[in-house]
Amino acid sequence: MFTVDQFVADCVAAAAETEPRLAIREVMRRAFERPGEIREALPSSRAELVTLHHSPNLTILKAVWAPGMRVPPHNHLMWAAIGLYGGHEDNRFFRRTETSLTTSGCRQLHEGDVALLGDDTIHSVHNPRSSFAGAIHVYGGDLPGRTDRTEWDGDREVPIDFDASLRRFDEANAALATGT
Repeated sequence: MFTVDQFVADCVAAAAETEPRLAIREVMRRAFERPGEIREALPSSRAELVTLHHSPNLTILKAVWAPGMRVPPHNHLMWAAIGLYGGHEDNRFFRRTETSLTTSGCRQLHEGDVALLGDDTIHSVHNPRSSFAGAIHVYGGDLPGRTDRTEWDGDREVPIDFDASLRRFDEANAALATGT
């Protein structure tokens, strides 16, 4: 049976391994074999970004994407592992050009999928469905405290504001409530 406390403990132990990203992927692979158990422990009924664990070397977030929600291209500047326990998530990957970004690939994540991202990955996220998409994101560092991260506003690279990122989830909920 999946429990948040055990999952976090397993991830903390895996983060201490020689190859933490690969060890985290194995923890996630085992957990996401039973996405229904994760859904029971972490319901996906509203857009939200909830911290499950935060330390200097590991951040674990519950991310629930509202129907149609989009997050612009951004970087993490650390490795990440993403596991989807409900719904669908489209990730578009980018590379820098001299003046902006160019698309370099995409990956659709479905329930039960786990994906690893390198520390130099730039990606955007979109929930193309009319239902919520629930995910757990594990980062190899202090994601909220990383002040040199950036996102793209059109062709313009700007500093990322973690609090503004959290407000996107509130705005998505407000839009759903008003039907806009």
